Amino acid sequence: MRAMTVRPGKGNSAAVGDVPQPPVADGSILVEGLLTGICGTDIELVSGAFGSGRPGADTLVIGHESLGRVLEAPGSSGFAAGDLVAGVVRRPDPVPCPACARGEWDFCRNGQYTERGIKDMDGYGAEHWRVDPYFAVPVPAAFGHLGVLVEPTSILTKAWEQIDRVGARSWYAPQHVLVTGAGPIGLLAALIARQRGYDVHVLDLVDDGPKPELVRALGGTFLTDLSRLEVVPDVVIEATGVGQLVYDCASLLPPAGVMCLAGIHPGPATVDVQLDALVRQLVVRNAALVGTVNAGKRHYADAVDVLMAAARPWLERLVTRTVPLSTWPDALVREPDDIKVVVDLQG
Repeated sequence: MRAMTVRPGKGNSAAVGDVPQPPVADGSILVEGLLTGICGTDIELVSGAFGSGRPGADTLVIGHESLGRVLEAPGSSGFAAGDLVAGVVRRPDPVPCPACARGEWDFCRNGQYTERGIKDMDGYGAEHWRVDPYFAVPVPAAFGHLGVLVEPTSILTKAWEQIDRVGARSWYAPQHVLVTGAGPIGLLAALIARQRGYDVHVLDLVDDGPKPELVRALGGTFLTDLSRLEVVPDVVIEATGVGQLVYDCASLLPPAGVMCLAGIHPGPATVDVQLDALVRQLVVRNAALVGTVNAGKRHYADAVDVLMAAARPWLERLVTRTVPLSTWPDALVREPDDIKVVVDLQG
């Protein structure tokens, strides 16, 4: 069958690979792959920056943002042929560590976890894939192709859970939220903030096209210059990973403010900052910085709830380009108005 493949550790190795049918060991549910989303992680995998295939394999099937249709499922699985499904990305380590043993594999303590399409396991970027029922997420039929947004949305439902947990150490009633970066992660973070009734400001370099329009359609404020922010943000969700911007936004936090770091900058750039001054500011204000990555099982269910509550026309505008599997490396080349690019696994 055809699949999106790379050679881990080797740059520019993206190809339409011919791979075997998925082994039953991957799970008892057989799925017809429909769509997979492309994100910065995939671009880094293609660059050779990281990634590893199955033990002994020299290729990796990538694709961790998934949507598929069930072809076969055991009667006891809770799934039936024709159901739409997404797959959880991370798997607990085999030891397991204390976090994995409690179902918190996104907080794995020993690094022996595996990840579909990233680390030691083939991903969902293939015409067929298998998944264990426990790691399968039911997607409402009404979602259609928008079900491919479940995994990236789960990253933000987890981020908001972490923000709430940190905020709850004190009296917590945020009003103003700043999101940096208007890519899919930033826009989904803004969507959740607006669903919660917060005043939202989104910062990005692009000053025209779909990104500002999508922010304004939510009722948020779009900025291209941080100095134009006219409120003090109680919460910052940082989705760019740009060092200077992280520093500048952290400096804005008020007493008991929370900043969640949800992005990693792919480049080697460094920034010289007066870290001692920032530390003093954070300590004196009881402010907190927290990092987040990946998601647990419950965050996928929360993501479905978020998407069900969103306006479908708004969600439709997030998916700006669809590329067929036959030419999927084209999805890695960014076009000016790209937000979420997806690969049609049957194309």
